[in-house]
Amino acid sequence: MPTFQIYNVIPTLPAVLEPLREMTFNLWWTWEPSARRLFRHLDPDLWNRTNHNPVRMLQLSRQARLEELAQDKSFLRELKEVHDAFRNYLARQDTYGKTGAGAAIKRPVAYFSAEFGFHEAIPNYSGGLGILAGDHCKSASDLDLNFVAVGLLYRHGYFRQEIDKDGAQHAVSLNQNFHHLPIREVQRDGAGLLISVRILDREVFAKVWQLPVGRIDLFLLDTD
Repeated sequence: MPTFQIYNVIPTLPAVLEPLREMTFNLWWTWEPSARRLFRHLDPDLWNRTNHNPVRMLQLSRQARLEELAQDKSFLRELKEVHDAFRNYLARQDTYGKTGAGAAIKRPVAYFSAEFGFHEAIPNYSGGLGILAGDHCKSASDLDLNFVAVGLLYRHGYFRQEIDKDGAQHAVSLNQNFHHLPIREVQRDGAGLLISVRILDREVFAKVWQLPVGRIDLFLLDTD
């Protein structure tokens, strides 16, 4: 019986465009309008087709388009401005967390939620609780608090609503591809970190993924 495999061909990002990848893997762009404009300028049609997902955009961009942008002085100037703003945001020392009452927080605040909603490109939420949790993370980043968020990573964490001819609403579950998300495996000794939790008479193992949200980190547990 023949064996079939799926191969994904990813374009090579020119070195001058590497700041795009750096910013893609930090959700600062989800609440920074200039960063979203930058990604849209990369390819407006692809921006819409990928549901405004920069990770997917870099995976699907045409090599010729990337080479063209690497020579586009206007785009490179915009890229530098946004990247400088990103770096300055991360490096600021006059934040509430460093100079205000937040500096009194010596141990990290651990924030747990069943879902986190930051942007439609990261479909790991289904309701208002997720949006609230995401906003708390963004605020903690802006304040520069000693704050760590922990949640779950869902393979089917989002759904699309459809209305049939009789007016009945149906939820269509979406199968999420983790490689399309701005997440990275947490490594230990060169391998993906696994943790175990005892639940009743079973030991459940979970892989740990890291998702930077501005200045703070969100860790997502995946038991799939």
